Amino acid sequence: MLQNRVDPFGNIIRTPARGAWMGNRGVIHDEHKTIRRAFKIKAWITCVLQFKGRHREVMTPNRWTELFFLDEATAFAAGHRPCFECRREDAVRFKSCWTKGNPEYGFSVKTPIGEIDKILHGERIDACGQKVTYEALLQELPDGTFIELEGRAWLVANGHVHGWTPFGYEKGRALPSGQRVKVLTPRSVVNAFRAGYIVQINDRSAEAPVAGTPSN
Repeated sequence: MLQNRVDPFGNIIRTPARGAWMGNRGVIHDEHKTIRRAFKIKAWITCVLQFKGRHREVMTPNRWTELFFLDEATAFAAGHRPCFECRREDAVRFKSCWTKGNPEYGFSVKTPIGEIDKILHGERIDACGQKVTYEALLQELPDGTFIELEGRAWLVANGHVHGWTPFGYEKGRALPSGQRVKVLTPRSVVNAFRAGYIVQINDRSAEAPVAGTPSN
């Protein structure tokens, strides 16, 4: 079982569960398919699993490391954004909502995506390699945002919070009123959600995971 799934904290974990999206942070594995670093590039992207019939052997030596996510909400929480090659429409939509939701940067749709990547990099990981978080009122967070409660990651959706697992989400809990929480999804991405980006969320229940499901 390869260490190639990503959780909402941005950690790269081992699990038999499969992912719905693929991600890229550069070449971060060695010739033994062992993860050696958290990232190598600042453009952390989320890709489709199939594109133009291309085939890859997972963790081929000296080629970028294939990472996998339960859903797009998980990928965003980890600090990834849509790829401009295989997900161009989503990437353009995200960039438009990001610039609209974060006017303080003075960016436009013509701003190179690398400038947004620089902002995202500072929002997802600090100088010590630790996950960057911030506090906000729970009821003000848009659907698709991840928060930390009880040491776990929880998805905000439809007025409830749902515990994350590699296989899916647990039954939701009602949002407590007036509670301040630690937010895992980067601040500027949350602002993009508020500005209209509709994030894909896996609707499978995690209450009965399928044992022995092969890993990506």
